[in-house]
Amino acid sequence: MSALAVQGTGLKAVDSLSANEFAVELDGERVDGIFRVSGLVTFKLETKATTALKPLKEPFKVVKMVQRNPNAPFNNWLRETVTAKADIVRPTRTLVIIAVDDGVEIRRWTVNGAWISEIGYSEFNTGSGELVEEHLTIQWDTIDESWPAG
Repeated sequence: MSALAVQGTGLKAVDSLSANEFAVELDGERVDGIFRVSGLVTFKLETKATTALKPLKEPFKVVKMVQRNPNAPFNNWLRETVTAKADIVRPTRTLVIIAVDDGVEIRRWTVNGAWISEIGYSEFNTGSGELVEEHLTIQWDTIDESWPAG
């Protein structure tokens, strides 16, 4: 949440974002049930001692609730991924991560050519009341970053 200086107090707040204000879109459709996105690295260079720098594309994780609706966008993508097995041609999507501050879109990361390389689940436990989480490892071709509010 961004904040401004409080008049007359001499206090100045930091302009920042809260990690819990974000949205995710899959092929242009807003999706619900996303718990977190972690490990998003949009720019990284290989720093080996060579004459040319090489960009690295590290995978990131999307952690979401397991949804019952078989036609939910992520469920369709999961089924296509599992059906493709080890085929080199992967089912890809455009995945968008949107940072929001007080309801206003602040930054947008458009992940092009996103594909799922791993599907995992949280613990199934009869003594727990927690929701089962689906952990998706996402590989990608390019990430475009934009600042719509600027």
